[in-house]
Amino acid sequence: MYISLQCQTNFHQQNKNEKNKIIYWVATGIIALLMVFSAYNYLTNPQMAEGFKHLGFSDYFRVELAVAKIFGALVLIIPAIPVRIKEWAYAGFGITFISASIAHASIGDAAAMAITPIVFLIILIISNIYLHKVNKVLTLV
Repeated sequence: MYISLQCQTNFHQQNKNEKNKIIYWVATGIIALLMVFSAYNYLTNPQMAEGFKHLGFSDYFRVELAVAKIFGALVLIIPAIPVRIKEWAYAGFGITFISASIAHASIGDAAAMAITPIVFLIILIISNIYLHKVNKVLTLV
């Protein structure tokens, strides 16, 4: 009886760990793809350059932000990078999403322009929560 219950518990824990990994990688993949896509647009799309001017930002900030987004996305998706370094990428992206929302709201852009970064902030938070759940399991094994 004890062996059967222990096997069921291990099976349940293993399924939970797999679910946590899937949630982590889906949320992290969404954020990484968004960051790389937006960085590419920042560097190649003239309308993005106009958008930065519309928000009151200088052109060098657009390039700087694009480079930071590429590095941050790489930090999040490369498993060998320590969690402590990943936390810096999460913090940077969090600040970026909050700042984007404030910038759009402060100049009177449509509500969707101010809400969209908050939606991605929620996905970023989910990724961060599950990063720690997945790594907690790895450190216990």
